[in-house]
Amino acid sequence: MGLTKRWSIKEVDAQIVNELQASLRVHPAICKMLVARGIHTFDQAKLFFRPQLSDLHDPFLMKGMQKAVDRICSAIEWNERILIYGDYDVDGTSSVAVVYSFLKSLYAGQLNYYIPHRYKEGYGLSKQGIDFAKANGHTLLITLDCGIKSADLVDYANGLGIDVIICDHHLPDERIPNALAILNPKQADCTYPYKELSACGIGFKLIEALAIQLNKPKESVYAYLDLVATSIAADIVALDGENRVLGFYGIKKANEQPSLSLKTLLEASDFKRTLQMSDLVFVIGPRVNAAGRMDDAKKAVELFIATDEEKVKEIAAALQADNLDRKEVDKTITEQAIQLLQHPHQQHKKSTVLFQTNWHKGVVGIVASRLIDHYYRPTIVLTESNGMASGSARSIPGFNIHEAIEACSHLLENYGGHYFAAGMTMQLHQVDAFIAAFEKQVADTIDPAILIPEISIDAELQLSDITPALLNLINQFEPFGPNNLRPVFISKGVQDDKGYSRIVKDAHLKFSIQQNGARMEGIGFNLADKIGIVKDGLFDVVYTIDQNDFNGKSRLQIKVLDLKSSK
Repeated sequence: MGLTKRWSIKEVDAQIVNELQASLRVHPAICKMLVARGIHTFDQAKLFFRPQLSDLHDPFLMKGMQKAVDRICSAIEWNERILIYGDYDVDGTSSVAVVYSFLKSLYAGQLNYYIPHRYKEGYGLSKQGIDFAKANGHTLLITLDCGIKSADLVDYANGLGIDVIICDHHLPDERIPNALAILNPKQADCTYPYKELSACGIGFKLIEALAIQLNKPKESVYAYLDLVATSIAADIVALDGENRVLGFYGIKKANEQPSLSLKTLLEASDFKRTLQMSDLVFVIGPRVNAAGRMDDAKKAVELFIATDEEKVKEIAAALQADNLDRKEVDKTITEQAIQLLQHPHQQHKKSTVLFQTNWHKGVVGIVASRLIDHYYRPTIVLTESNGMASGSARSIPGFNIHEAIEACSHLLENYGGHYFAAGMTMQLHQVDAFIAAFEKQVADTIDPAILIPEISIDAELQLSDITPALLNLINQFEPFGPNNLRPVFISKGVQDDKGYSRIVKDAHLKFSIQQNGARMEGIGFNLADKIGIVKDGLFDVVYTIDQNDFNGKSRLQIKVLDLKSSK
């Protein structure tokens, strides 16, 4: 039996919808979806449906950008050794690859990169990394996807005569590092118009600014858009504003002119259809992340920067093998975690925090996400690493898990993250106290209503409204992601079509439904327990619309998310 879900239909101003429809002349559901996304006029709709690279903001609007660019140009002029330092996940490794490759194209001097080892060093800027920079004569260190919370380590680097430029998108602490320049739109005093860039997006803005300063063609920067789109997708950042432009053109490039790394990864995974944002999340992301989860994330950077086809194929095969290992480990730990959660004392909690010393550190974030599918509440999975408890947190919509962890920070050695995801380390003896403190913090602050999963519905449709023309317009909302999710619709008072709806593979429902003479087929995964509702009379159905391509034939279908008896 799946989780009970609550349905909510988005409320928008009907007058604005009518005015927009008068100018666009499209189905009212499309106009309602646009208004819900803050698009109220014809011109705004044009920008949304036809994003342009010229819509990107001037990179020099970002606080610290001029200082960063001047320092890099000075390093190039004086033939200094530059170290590009990034985190071990997709966002970090793609960031390093983009900045390293661009600098390599214009600088013949000593350029190196460094990715900390997940298990030996942990997340973020490390003393080992700074010592590496010093030992190898690097006088400029550029961090990507980390550094904003490393004030002490930046001081350490400064003391060794190393200048630090921080490129990060995590929320800053009260104490800001004393770096030469910080590129992070989330700084309170940064007036950059868009705040939700990925770390690779900030790396992209840095090379864009360098290209402007050095009079390099824009195309030399746009060559990396497919990697930027990969980071946006994998790091689950908002897909509105500037990210929408970067994602739109990044996906376009990935389909039309993919980098050798992306092309080879797709071939290794036997991927043959048109690439969408979700494919970067579920096909590319896990394979790139597998490097750092199971072994050494430097492999991912090597993949992204390599130009030799045989070398790229070799690395892609290694990542594919790492990913298969990751799947096995992730499956085993998830099963163990679900078993632990069946204990009576776990049943009435508002949060999940699990700790096992032998769990693989590389998959605890994935396991946390999977547990939310079973126990819908803020979740943290911890394991032992280097004599410390280390883990990953994942949240549910409507709850800021970073703030909840921050409220327990007196028990932590280190933490960082976003609204929906975070990481932390603590002394082993603090685990029990942290579990109790986190549960209390969640219980005291969470709205009980959000502990029931919500399906947010964009608009009501009649089955007769579902046409290729409507789907064509829906597809123009892509790329989909946070703040621009795939549209969800409701149709009320539908019924089984001649008894054709049935259970398939024991768990899923194959739908054939009708409403006022209009028919539609579809699939509902893990909805087999609701077959009684389908056979019992009229019911309401919530779904997305897509195209089913099978055996050379294409047809419209719905993917059913939930259903209830009509009242």
